[in-house]
Amino acid sequence: MPNVLLLGGTTEASGLAQLLAAHRIPTMLSYAGRTERPRAQPVPVRVGGFGGADGLAAYVRDHRITHLVDATHPFAATMSGNAVAAAAAAAIPLLALTRPAWTAQPGDRWQHVPDIPAAVAALDGPGRRILLALGRMHVAAFTAQPQHRYVLRFVDAPSQAPALPNHALIVDRGPFTVAGDSALMTAHGIDLVVCKNAGGSGAEAKLIAARTLGVPVLMIDRPVLPTRAEVTDPQTVLDWLDHAPAATKRGV
Repeated sequence: MPNVLLLGGTTEASGLAQLLAAHRIPTMLSYAGRTERPRAQPVPVRVGGFGGADGLAAYVRDHRITHLVDATHPFAATMSGNAVAAAAAAAIPLLALTRPAWTAQPGDRWQHVPDIPAAVAALDGPGRRILLALGRMHVAAFTAQPQHRYVLRFVDAPSQAPALPNHALIVDRGPFTVAGDSALMTAHGIDLVVCKNAGGSGAEAKLIAARTLGVPVLMIDRPVLPTRAEVTDPQTVLDWLDHAPAATKRGV
């Protein structure tokens, strides 16, 4: 029987946890701990870091984990890199459950940048009304461009007000709708959306709304990750668990 460590924090991870629980596969779901009110899960949950790749490898050995599944956010580059290194060190198989990246469609007006600093630099110029759809982690970087009016949307209310001098804060949890995001952009007069290429359907509404309204998008491309096996369907993870070579399935 597999003993799975599922690195989560995404909708895909929650969906896979449901599937693993339904099949009675022993699973530990791990969160980084950035969300204050994570959804209830049908499997045991741990919260917090591991202490880098070495700490993750030690956890795998200590808890006799046989399979590691990385279903973290596509921009969780450090965690994903640690997962690759830890799986190799502990000699267990690793599979990434990820979302297909978004691609521009007819009518989209995207400008691509490689990272947050490049996004900040791209906002040089006259003040605009910007939907900063990045969550709370990266907001402080945009204080370097204080001339804009920023609309922020967080999952949890922050303990301190964001440092941006001119902003509106919305506390809401997705998935969002095209109608809702269109209404939000119209109400705030948004003339630019800044977001990461998170992919998937849960956060795509703002892109469809922007396309419909003719609003340009500053798209932050995904980081480059180490080579690893990736799938986009949770059912494929079950197939992988069922058909892994017997020698691999024994784990540590």
